[in-house]
Amino acid sequence: MTSRLSTLQTTDAAPQEDAFDPIALLRPRRKITGVSAILLPFFDDGEVDWAGFEAHVARTLEAGLTPAVNMDTGYVNLLDDATRQEALARTQTIAGGQEFVAGAFVGDRPGAAFDYDAYARQIETIQQAGGVPVIFQSFGLTDQPAEAIVASYARLAALCERFIAFELGTMFAPFGKIYDLETYAGLLDIPQCIGAKHSSLNRMLEWRRLQLRDARRPDFKVFTGNDLAIDMVMYGSDYLLGLSTFAPDLFAQRDALWAAGDPDFYELNDRLQYLGFFAFRRPVPAYKHSAAQFLKLRGWIASDAPHPRSERRPESDVAILRELGERLGVVN
Repeated sequence: MTSRLSTLQTTDAAPQEDAFDPIALLRPRRKITGVSAILLPFFDDGEVDWAGFEAHVARTLEAGLTPAVNMDTGYVNLLDDATRQEALARTQTIAGGQEFVAGAFVGDRPGAAFDYDAYARQIETIQQAGGVPVIFQSFGLTDQPAEAIVASYARLAALCERFIAFELGTMFAPFGKIYDLETYAGLLDIPQCIGAKHSSLNRMLEWRRLQLRDARRPDFKVFTGNDLAIDMVMYGSDYLLGLSTFAPDLFAQRDALWAAGDPDFYELNDRLQYLGFFAFRRPVPAYKHSAAQFLKLRGWIASDAPHPRSERRPESDVAILRELGERLGVVN
């Protein structure tokens, strides 16, 4: 029987219910690979705060995390090509040869065909800038039968040295889809696909992916995108999170505590998770405004304005975020 707790999160697929022991997946003292999505900050007049963006990319690298630009946290689906390319160029300069990843986004409408050429252009632009493409979903990609979805990724793989796939739940974006395990297994069979970000906000679905990965391709990275369960790193997930944009320094500290087997990991993880529960409440896309509010409280950006067309949080959230920042020791 499915417990009441298992129904609390909205997902795109139901978890399997056969006997399963997640404790067997625990990986103590594992080195965690952390990829942190970069918030694209804005001024009150709707212009991009490029100085704030550059500083955030730099501090993420300094923390030891890999920056991820032009992701959902960077409003990729709301940006024009010129702004996405500007973000890439500035990141390339700041990274100076260090690794970063970037979203390959193709905007389309329901019923559209898979647009290989548009994806190819995005991949080429990212690789020319020195980044690793993260293949965003689109209606044209996900509306295909399962076999065609895998075949489309395989076609794109021929253009890449390495890429990261992406499952995005519809609570984040309407063009997203959570694949069944057979489709996911097809991604593991593509050598250039080094991992996949999983954003269903459902532990069981992610545990199943970890179980499959461990059995089939141990070097494949399951990048958790579950901002409501950031302790998935304990079970073998790595991460590509939006929540880590609030505090890349603290996420790096948390990761080091886990690798060292230090029990302080749990308290810091709990405090970060409290922040995640608050910031990623419904409507989920408004977490980006929460991030801007928090980064302004930290003195890292000048304005807490979100993208002009993005969902907003109430001003009353700032007092709560201030308290959470005080508990984390990063807001005075």
